[in-house]
Amino acid sequence: MIKIVRKVFWNYEKEEAWLNEMASKGFALCGYSWCKYTFENTANGEYIYRIELLDQTADSEKSKEYIEFIESTGAEFVASYMRLVYFRRKATDGPFNLYTDIDSRIKHTARICVFWLLLASMEFSVVTVNIVMGFLNNITVPLILVIPLALFGLLFLSLGLRLSGKLRALKKERRIRE
Repeated sequence: MIKIVRKVFWNYEKEEAWLNEMASKGFALCGYSWCKYTFENTANGEYIYRIELLDQTADSEKSKEYIEFIESTGAEFVASYMRLVYFRRKATDGPFNLYTDIDSRIKHTARICVFWLLLASMEFSVVTVNIVMGFLNNITVPLILVIPLALFGLLFLSLGLRLSGKLRALKKERRIRE
């Protein structure tokens, strides 16, 4: 039986935890598109899921090589959406971690942090351009346009800053271990 769930996540760790919770209930992710998760029935807890934000889209040559490398470790490529990729591995094969060392965790966290901060700056740029153009053309900028863009900018900024704090903690942990 196929089950479709529409859900929005802003935090990849919470998304991973949710996917693993769904797997523990017998629902294995088999497809993903924007905010649409497709599950199939499976044995409870059969899979462990991991999510990665790649440097490039999943269909690029570099990404394909990386996906093949991950698959060579026993994991299975499940789905991709732009630069996000979803992997799973049988729980009976033991723990499944994409980042086994601190440097790879730092690199991944930095990549996601930059992603959110870049989105925030884009949103704030669009808000600023709309306001400036409104003043230059002597028109009132519709608040119905500016307010949602500014709110999304604040959301993306808060996500980026939260990850920035996590990134600092990881770098501090690396210094302590050295």
